[in-house]
Amino acid sequence: MGNERDEVLAKARRAKDVAPEVAALSQSAKNALLIDAATTLQNRTAEILAANAQDLEAGRAAGMDEALLDRLALDEARIAGIADGLRQVAGLKDPVGEVLRGHTLANGIKMHQVRVPLGVMGMVYEARPNVTVDAFGLALKSGNVALLRGSKTARRSNEALVAILQDVLADHGLPREAVQLLPCETHDSVQHLITARGLVDVVIPRGGAKLIEAVVTNATVPTIETGTGNCHFYIDKAAELDSAIEMLLNGKTRRVSVCNATETVLVDASLDQASKQQIIDALHNAGVTIHGDPALGFVEATEADWAEEYLSMDIAYKEVDGVDGAIEHIAAYSTGHTDAIASRDAYTLQRFADRVDSAAVVLNASTAFTDGEQYGMGAEIGISTQKLHARGPMALPELTTTKWVLEGTGQVRA
Repeated sequence: MGNERDEVLAKARRAKDVAPEVAALSQSAKNALLIDAATTLQNRTAEILAANAQDLEAGRAAGMDEALLDRLALDEARIAGIADGLRQVAGLKDPVGEVLRGHTLANGIKMHQVRVPLGVMGMVYEARPNVTVDAFGLALKSGNVALLRGSKTARRSNEALVAILQDVLADHGLPREAVQLLPCETHDSVQHLITARGLVDVVIPRGGAKLIEAVVTNATVPTIETGTGNCHFYIDKAAELDSAIEMLLNGKTRRVSVCNATETVLVDASLDQASKQQIIDALHNAGVTIHGDPALGFVEATEADWAEEYLSMDIAYKEVDGVDGAIEHIAAYSTGHTDAIASRDAYTLQRFADRVDSAAVVLNASTAFTDGEQYGMGAEIGISTQKLHARGPMALPELTTTKWVLEGTGQVRA
């Protein structure tokens, strides 16, 4: 335990030391490095796949289920996708140095607020090795140093990826410590990272509810919470039913393992029975298991179901008393990620938009659109469900802070 703590803190100190050099990189230097990293990853696909094969073999031996094995697995196409992600980041606008506002004081001092890097960015994440490269790319483009604590299940894959990224950094005359992988043999390394005040500037957890809760609850370093997604879709009596069902199914079945998947459908109790049955039949025909009132033929829902992020072909179903009933239910159970409504009534839509307090409130569209790329923001590090600094998809600007620069000509304060 002591050795692990020493390793985490030593890497954090080195990250702090090199942070000013990374923060000072020009946009052209960062872009060139990212494009070179993308090419190098593809050129060294064989060694990445060899390391990944060892992780998969260990996962199967440990009884890892097929869904997790799929999240862990890499192939040539997935590595190409990871590389393309770096190229995409290279093409995004650099937030560092952007002037947000400014003015000249009556005494002649010119002042402006400018975006600057956060500094040392810790990431705690699970399973998917692509997050290793995504985090590096976004951290570098926003002028930050990345301390990465991936999962034990992806250890060999992550080691191979970080070694390649460090080689590219060295080729560009930059310190290898601009990205570092932390030990993952025990959970203690997470605790050492999230309590490294003065060395680590921010920690971002990305994963399941237990991981996020553990980091946010125990951290003494500032955290940005990328929350779980108990996302709701409310079908109002004034909805265009066929369109509402299409949006519901898209949110639920398009990809069940993502945080913007629809997990609860709320139905206006005043809808006629035929319309309700049409919604139910559509879900059943799509292979979705419905949790709700057993009198309706559903799997019986417990209190836990209303707060559940299923990440599977399951959905909770509840009839509510109009839009106010939906708003009340969402306030009680939503994780504040994404909540949506289908309605053609302008008053109802506005009331939902005004009263639902989530990072994304969607009117007449699927919950699946809560995504940095879909928002036109490019790649993202996660979806923030907190209310300070960053909320919603966390792209490059959200990985910066600001400082005020004041330019005077010798003024002194009376």
